[in-house]
Amino acid sequence: MARLYLIPSPIGNLGDITYRAVKVLETVELVLAEDTRTSGVLLKHYGISKPVTPYHQHNEHKVLQHLVQQLREGRSMALVTDAGTPGVSDPGFLLVRECIREGIDVECLPGATAFVPALVNSGIPMNRFAFEGFLPPKKGRHTLLTQLSTEPRTMVFYESPHRLVKTLEDFMQYFGEARQCCVSRELTKMFEENKRGSLVEVRDHFQTKGVKGEIVIIVEGAPEKANSRINRESRQDEEEEE
Repeated sequence: MARLYLIPSPIGNLGDITYRAVKVLETVELVLAEDTRTSGVLLKHYGISKPVTPYHQHNEHKVLQHLVQQLREGRSMALVTDAGTPGVSDPGFLLVRECIREGIDVECLPGATAFVPALVNSGIPMNRFAFEGFLPPKKGRHTLLTQLSTEPRTMVFYESPHRLVKTLEDFMQYFGEARQCCVSRELTKMFEENKRGSLVEVRDHFQTKGVKGEIVIIVEGAPEKANSRINRESRQDEEEEE
């Protein structure tokens, strides 16, 4: 039966994949992998032998129609990325959208996603949050951070190790040094670390220690009084313009 399955893969510990995900990987005809080497380790660990083909940000436009055609012909596929749920700051959206347009069944299994454990164990309110993923490295960064400076919800970011300190310094500039945050790295792995504190405290920690591994940053939202002040200033500017 033609169907695309989105399979969340472990973000570190190979034991974190679900029984159902393993079962689906055993039954599909083709596995699409962001990195065939990484997915090969996972498949080998669970004794799964299936054809695996690359599907990543550099080839997804090129192979999209070919994959959709195979699905139309009745082939079943599973998409896995290096870690976490496909489509969440990873390839997957284009294929899902095209399958929906073509009336092809798409099923996303529940499972590992890095920002959920980082958010839950941060100690920062999680009743409302905004997932921002990776910030733009240059173009649009100033505009986005200016907008987010008044965001009242807890914010979730992904970041690479070599940009972490610079990003924390940008947050200090736009959000204020005292804003609370938590940086989680190497989640589910042997050297997992969750560093909590103000932006300046956490910046100082990683500036001294150095950074390795995958990073999730949780930042508390702007206090209500800050939003009220900025809204007042905005209204005053508008009145002066009139």
